[in-house]
Amino acid sequence: MTNRINQSLAYLNNLRKIPLDPASIDCLYSSKSFKEALLSQIKNAKYRIYLTALYLEHDEAGIEILLALYEAKKANPAINVVVCIDYHRAQRGLIGQKKSTATNATWYQEVEKAQKLGVKIIGIPVKRKELFGVQHLKGFVFDTQVLYSGASMNNIYLHQHDRYRYDRYWLIHNAKLADSLVSFLNKELIGSGAVASLNSEVITPMSELKTAHKKLTRTLKQARFEFEGERTSDCLAVTPLSGFGSRQNKLNQSIRKLLQSAQHEVLIFTPYFNLPTAISRDISGLLKRGVKLTLVVGDKTANDFYIPEDKPFRTIGALPYLYETNLKRFAKKHQARLNTGQLNLKLWLHDNNSFHLKGLYIDNRYILLTGHNLNPRAWRLDVENGLLIDDPNQQIKNLIDKESQQVFENTQLITSPEQIQDVSEYPEKVKKILVRLRRIKADKIVKGII
Repeated sequence: MTNRINQSLAYLNNLRKIPLDPASIDCLYSSKSFKEALLSQIKNAKYRIYLTALYLEHDEAGIEILLALYEAKKANPAINVVVCIDYHRAQRGLIGQKKSTATNATWYQEVEKAQKLGVKIIGIPVKRKELFGVQHLKGFVFDTQVLYSGASMNNIYLHQHDRYRYDRYWLIHNAKLADSLVSFLNKELIGSGAVASLNSEVITPMSELKTAHKKLTRTLKQARFEFEGERTSDCLAVTPLSGFGSRQNKLNQSIRKLLQSAQHEVLIFTPYFNLPTAISRDISGLLKRGVKLTLVVGDKTANDFYIPEDKPFRTIGALPYLYETNLKRFAKKHQARLNTGQLNLKLWLHDNNSFHLKGLYIDNRYILLTGHNLNPRAWRLDVENGLLIDDPNQQIKNLIDKESQQVFENTQLITSPEQIQDVSEYPEKVKKILVRLRRIKADKIVKGII
C-alpha cells in the first residue's frame, strides 16, 4: 500500500505546474458575490472575455449577463467576446416545459440581430445527442484573470431572486493560466470545425457537422492544456486538467491519484451521490488505510432535479431519490467508520436552495476545483476540466478553511443509515419507478448516464 501512495505522490509531483503568487488567489463565498464579480470583470476587461459553461439561460440574470457582454463590446469594439456553451442544451427548453420554438438560441439570435456587434456564442456538440454527453468545461477568463466555478448563468446560479444554487467561486490572476484556458478553447474546440455559432442567422444543423464532429470526439480524448510550466513540489502552483472518455482521461486519472495519495484527511464535495466504481474502490481503500474522510453531499431536496410533492411529478424527479438510495447503501457499508468518526457524512440543506459543489481537498495540500460531478456520466461521457492547485506550504489554507466552514454551516452530520429515508417512505410514484427500474435491472443503466 505504501508503494501505491508513493507512486501517486510521484505522479502528482511530476505534473507540470504554473507557479502562483498567494496574493493572486481569492475565494468568493456566495452566489451573489459570484454574480457581482462576473459583472465587474465583464465591465473592466480590456481585450478578451471568454465565458465557458453548460448554458446561458434566457431569464433575468441571463439577460443581464448577455447585455453586459454587448455593452463591453459596444464600449470597446476591439475586445474579443466569446461564450462557449453546449450546442444541444441551447436549442431546447427546460426539462418539463412544453416544446416551443423559442429557445435560448433564438434569443441569442434576436439580440445579435438587433445589436450587430459580433459577440460570439459558440455551441459545442460533445455527442450527437445531449443524453450521451455534454460540454461541461468550466471557467471564465477576463484578460489575465480566471474566475473558476461549476456554475452556469441563470437566475438560480446567480441568486437573482430568493433561491440560489450554491457552487464554488475562485479567482486566480495569472496570465499563463488564462492563456492556457483560452488556447485550449480556440485550438481544440472553436477551431475544430465541429462547432456552430448560436447567434448567427442560421445555426448549422448537427447533420452538417457530422464529419468534423467525429474528428472532434477523437481529438478531445487526447487534448491537453498547453502552458509553460515547472515540475515542482515546493511552491504554490496550479495545473489545468481536461478529460473526456473513460480512457486516456487526464482529469479522471488525477482524481484517482489524489485519492490514492491521501495519508491523513480527505474532503469531497459532490452534488449527486453516484460514484463511479473506480472512485468507490479508492474511497474504500483510503478508509482501510485509516484516512479521515469528510463527504459533503446535497440533501435530495437540495438536488436540482428534486420536485416538491405539491408540484406535478415527472419521471426525472425520481433521480434525487435514486441518489439517496446510493447514499444509504454507502452509509450501511461504512457504518463502523461512521461510528468512530473516521467517516464524516454531511448532508447540505438550506431552505429551498440547491447544492452544486464539486471538488477534492487532500491532506491540507491538494485542491481540485472542477465541474466534474464525480459520477459515471462525468467519468465517461461529458467533456470536463479542472484546476489542480498544489499548496505544499499551506499558503491559501485560510481560504479553503473559510469556504469549508461556510459549507458546513448548512449541513447535518449523518451518524447512522437510519437517518436517511428508506424507499418504503418515498412518495408512491417514486417507489413505483425505483421498483420498476430495479426489477428490469435498468437502474444501473440510468446511473451510468445521468
